[in-house]
Amino acid sequence: MLNFLNNLDWVKTNGLIPTIIQHKISGQILMHAYMNKESLSITLKTKKVTFFSRTKKKIWTKGETTGNFLYVKKITTDCDKDTLLILVISINNTCHLNKYSCFKKTISDFTFLYLLEKILDKKKNSSIESSYTSKLYQSGVKRITQKVGEEAIETIIAANDNNKKETIQETADLIYHLIILLKVKNINLKDIIKILKIRNSKLK
Repeated sequence: MLNFLNNLDWVKTNGLIPTIIQHKISGQILMHAYMNKESLSITLKTKKVTFFSRTKKKIWTKGETTGNFLYVKKITTDCDKDTLLILVISINNTCHLNKYSCFKKTISDFTFLYLLEKILDKKKNSSIESSYTSKLYQSGVKRITQKVGEEAIETIIAANDNNKKETIQETADLIYHLIILLKVKNINLKDIIKILKIRNSKLK
């Protein structure tokens, strides 16, 4: 830990190093702030992101008042060692305006899948009668697997008919129902991605 701290260019940054916070799973940039040696040392020890406030001139841990902590998964630097990139798992929203990210309209296509998974997961224990998703959860795993099978067949038919528009729409339905099935079985998309990464590494 001491070597990591000392290897940073604190002189160039006047003792305050710019820090970018990125969600480990979604890849979305959540916020930007500054760290001094003390706040970075606390971050490394506690695994909770801790900054130095330039306005209040004090150390503060993100989430200390709201409970929306940022849990550190990986810390890296840029090539000049004057900027930090921290990969985190966030608890609820990060922005003080109660938004997922401090940056507007930064949701990428792949980030949306992660957010969709979170939305569908929340509806798992919902009892809203007008919600198709809630009703599907309540119907049980057999009905859900049946829907996955139906959507898979419809996707195959659309693809065999060379109907691009229908193939896209049916694939969207398939992914939606497949995520619901994964949630019922307590499986996350990151579990699937982990396997894909392992398989991809074997192809190199």
